[in-house]
Amino acid sequence: MKLLEKKIAVITSSTRGIGLSCANRLSENGVKVYLAVRNLENGKKVADEIISKGGSADVVYFDATKEETFTSFVSDVVKKEGRIDILVNNFGTTDVSKDLDLVNGDTDTFFKIVNENLKSVYLPSKEAVKSMKKTGGGCIINISSVGGIYPDMSRLAYGISKSAINFLTKNIAVQYARDNIRCNAVLPGFVATDAAMENMSEDFLKSFLKNVPLNRSAEAIDIANAVLFFASDLSSYITGETMPVGGGFGLPSPMYAQYFDMMKKG
Repeated sequence: MKLLEKKIAVITSSTRGIGLSCANRLSENGVKVYLAVRNLENGKKVADEIISKGGSADVVYFDATKEETFTSFVSDVVKKEGRIDILVNNFGTTDVSKDLDLVNGDTDTFFKIVNENLKSVYLPSKEAVKSMKKTGGGCIINISSVGGIYPDMSRLAYGISKSAINFLTKNIAVQYARDNIRCNAVLPGFVATDAAMENMSEDFLKSFLKNVPLNRSAEAIDIANAVLFFASDLSSYITGETMPVGGGFGLPSPMYAQYFDMMKKG
């Protein structure tokens, strides 16, 4: 059974990783998916792959370095389809070499990351809500991060931007619930995308997974399944939620990892 027959969705940064998995998952459930991407040629190839599997897909232009596209990609979908039912704000950025702690982090980089990550949710959502109000409602799903919940020793800008997105999610939900618009956020933990694995040492990953009760990294499909849930009527009475998909990361005592090490030694 398809959960979202004849719905129109747009997903930012959706030619790989979490965004691509979301596009495939929504398409499998009857959605016409628009890939909001910078490289239209590459996006068209991905759209064609979705179509070859029996889905429906197209592309619109979105470039995180060009602020005007933060709204134009939404309006482009509305012009083509007359409406937008589902907006997935998947874009996010950081700079691990410069986004450090308060003293050592680069100030200009801090504000650049916060600005880009927040605007890439705020502006598309603003444009989508305008349309959704006219067409009877819709849903917005923001891809945030568990990094927006738990303070860290580094990536200050990234964590603050994701924390702001979490609060923006709740405000959108409250302000437009009476217009039949729902807004929720999915908060991934560590996701084993190609890009993430290439930048992660084996020792760090082993150490990190000691603090994840399910004892594995997330796959992109784990995040896509949560997006499908929020996009569908399975969550029709849920709005304003920020749902971690992190395998239980952050739930146990801070001594969780040490406890297992002590058990092995004992």
